[in-house]
Order: sequence, then structure tokens, then C-alpha cells
Amino acid sequence: LTPEDLEAIERRMREVMAQRYAFVHDEITKDEARKLFADQPYKLEIIEGIPGDRVSLYRHDGFVDLCEGPHVGDTGQIPPFKLVNVAGAYWRGDERRPQLQRIYGALFETQEELDEHFHRLEEARRRDHRRIGRELGLFATYDEIGAGLPMWLPKGAVIRAELERFILDKERRAGYQHVVTPDIAKLDLYKTSGHWEHYQDSMFPPMDLETEELVLRPMNCPHHIMIYRHTGVHSYRDLPIRLAELGTMYRYEKSGELSGLNRVRVMTLNDAHIFCRADQIESEFSGVVRLIRETYDELGIRDFWFRLSFRDPADTEKYVQNDAMWDHAQAVLKKAMDDLALPYVVAEGEAAFYGPKLDVQVPNVLGKDETVSTIQIDFHLPDRFGLEYVAEDGSRQRPVIIHRGIIGTFERMVAHLIEAYAGAFPLWLAPVQAVVIPIADRHVEYAASVVQRLREAGLRVDLDARSERMNAKIRDAQVQKVPYMLVVGDREVAAGAVAVRRRSGEDLGAVPVDDVLARMQAEAAARS
Repeated sequence: LTPEDLEAIERRMREVMAQRYAFVHDEITKDEARKLFADQPYKLEIIEGIPGDRVSLYRHDGFVDLCEGPHVGDTGQIPPFKLVNVAGAYWRGDERRPQLQRIYGALFETQEELDEHFHRLEEARRRDHRRIGRELGLFATYDEIGAGLPMWLPKGAVIRAELERFILDKERRAGYQHVVTPDIAKLDLYKTSGHWEHYQDSMFPPMDLETEELVLRPMNCPHHIMIYRHTGVHSYRDLPIRLAELGTMYRYEKSGELSGLNRVRVMTLNDAHIFCRADQIESEFSGVVRLIRETYDELGIRDFWFRLSFRDPADTEKYVQNDAMWDHAQAVLKKAMDDLALPYVVAEGEAAFYGPKLDVQVPNVLGKDETVSTIQIDFHLPDRFGLEYVAEDGSRQRPVIIHRGIIGTFERMVAHLIEAYAGAFPLWLAPVQAVVIPIADRHVEYAASVVQRLREAGLRVDLDARSERMNAKIRDAQVQKVPYMLVVGDREVAAGAVAVRRRSGEDLGAVPVDDVLARMQAEAAARS
């Protein structure tokens, strides 16, 4: 099938709808189903996975298929739809299985909703971080390096570095101590933490070095726990201890799920672990929520909501087996949110394997929610690692760990910001903040001196001395979404000025270089 086939398939679907064929439900035995679908190996595999001795079918006209249902009454009741594309898809999402084809479509109750959906799709294509990242030279992937392993190109590395400085400064002011720990560790560390037991499918296989087995870390928490242990016996007066790191992690994502910077196999998390007393949980939790909201405000993230991610009580096998611990941790987390009087939604089944968490959900350009920030209250790992502090009465007590990430991974945050701003970053994040454009060759020397002056003041400025027409240079700078274009000709050289144009098309006219410098510095500092 090719995209060109979709029109014919859609036309045939509408013919079937016009006939108003009734959907007829039926149940047959598995043996009958095996005979009915004997020439369809994928259907046979589905049949074997259905519990019980009978399977559900639906028929309309001469067509029959496995389906649990329910369906609308007949084909004429199907609301507005449109087929979108055809793409390869691994059988059951497993890249080790055959690659089949899947037709994607959209269906809504009304034509207005369908039209709005395709408007969002068009907007998403316009803002797609993969396309913009390629056009602006922000990041790239190479088959020679491997899937899900993005390379930060110079301009993308600038954005990442600015975000790093931004969050590190915030954490220092909030009392965090920054550490640096290895990207690998002995397998035994992850057996102690429980990651190997509960998270092994998402980890890369161990490296056997004859004397020990090492693993690329999927999480940073075991390393920070070891730092807490290393620093000796802690008094209750020492707590809370807040350890933070820009920690790189490695997770084995299926190849079919990898996507740009959103789903990768190597990622750097703005991670931290707060070791505190039980009576400090609420104040520390509140401090993290406050830091998240402040950070979002400065990044321009206005649309977000809170999700309490709890254990699924009907399916506890994938979680740490300790009912009392789960009940206590979930109650503490809920009380902390209730005391903050912030609205939230409870989602059972979304917890980490060792504890419940608060997830901050941010819609992307398609309206699909993605987890960006998390706060997790953990009573489990302190027990697994035997962590202690000396209480006021001299007894040995277990600290509580609060795991938290403010901006999440840099990969996912940059992807979100690319799409939110459609690549037109605010001045403080823009990879190139200004381009100086000399009109003729005789203006190049003065233009270079302006570039040098602005760079020495800490601004990111390029010189476009190509032998192109001035309007072509301005257009190229706008395509690259550079915030300021500073044009210099005879009058500007004589006046010690630059003609200022903004990427929006606004022309500010001739402005003294000192005034432009002050304006850009103020705008960058305000993160406006």
C-alpha cells in the first residue's frame, strides 16, 4: 500500500457506509475460530492469547473479523472520518517480529471536530521539533552512531547550555549541592536498588569485565544514595540534604518508539534527591512544587496540570511488594497536594515501581500530555540501602528520599521548547542572538568591530560578510529565526550606530551601538 491508495480505500469505505450494513455480534469456540482464520497466522496468534474457550466476532455484509466490541448498530452510523497515512509497523510493536503495514485514520463525532483535528496536525507539522531542529542545525542523528542517540550540534548545544545554567543557578539558590557521578556502575548496585528486578527490560545488558559486571545506569538515585552513605553518620540537624546532578542515563527504548529528542536512548536528567526527616516531607515537597511553577513561568510554559501517579491495586506484580509502605506513601503524597490546595488527577497504574509520584503533565502541540517534571516520595530505597540518621533522642532513624526533576530531561524539554516557540526562541535562549549585516565590502571592518563589541559583552552574535544582497541576508536571518538583524552602511559607520530590524519584521531604524547593547542585555536578563 502507498499513500496514493488511501483515496480509493476511503471511497470504498463510504460505499459500505451508504449500504448501512448491520454489525452482527457472534461468539464461537476457539476451534471454530482457528478453522475460520486458518489462512491468517496473525489472527491465529491473537486467538491463542484470548483467555477462555470462546472468542468474539463481528460481521457486516460478507466481512468477519475478531473484535471484542461493542460496535455502532450499522455502518451508516459511523461519524466523519478521514484516512491519514500508511506506515510500517512491527507486529505487536516488537522490532524482532515482522514489519507489517498500518493505515492510520482519524474519526470524530462532528465534521467541525475533525477539521479542528487536522488544523492541529498541520500546526504540529509546522512546529515539529525534528524538522525545525534539522533546518536550524540544532541536533542530528546518524546511522553510524545509532538510533536514539542524538548529537547536539553547536546551535543546539547553546540552548542546552543556557538551560543548564538556568536550572543550576535556581538549584544553588534553593540550597542544592551539585555532584557528578559515573554513567555506569556494578550490576550489584541495581540489584540492591531493585532496578534490575523491576526495570531490567528497559536497561542495557551488563558488560562482563571478567572481575565484575557493569551496567549503564537507567537512574541516578543509587549513586546519590551512595554519596549520602559516604558522608558518614548524619544528625537530624543535617537534614534535609539536597543532592543535585545533571545526570546522564541510558534506557533501552524499542526502535519503533524512538522519536527525535522526545524518545531517546541516552538522556540527561535535571535530577536531584532530597534526604529528609518525615516531619520535613511537606515543606520540602512544597518547595519543589514552588520551584517547578517558578521555572515554568520563566520558560513560558503556561498550560500544565498535576497527576498523582499511584500503584494499580488490581495489578501489583510490577511494584515493590509492601502494601503498608504504598498506603503510607500515597497518603503522604495526597496530603501534601491537598495542603497546597492545587487541583490534581489521580492515575492508578502510573507509579514508579518503588513509590508513588506527582507528575506534571504538559500538553504538546497535538494536545497530547507528556510528563515533564516529577516529584516522588520514597520510603523504599532508604530501607534497601540501610540509610540512617541520628534522631534528636539519639535513636537511629530512616530518612525519606524525595526524588525530583524540575525540567525533566534536557532532550524532552528542548523538544518541547522548539515546538512551543516554533524555533523562534526568546533572546536568552536563541543560539544566535543577532547577525550584523554589512551592506557593502567597505562596511565589513566596522561590522566586525560591532560583532566583537557585542561578543565581549556576552552576547551571541554572527557576522554575515557574504557577497549577497542585503535583503537576501536579512531573509536568511529571518528563516534562521535570529531575533535581531543589525545592518550597517555608510550612515551607520559615520554615526557609530546600527540599523535594527527584528525577526518579526519590525524596523527600529538607526540606533547607537551602546543602546542596542543595553537593550539586548536587558531583554536577555529578563528572559522575556
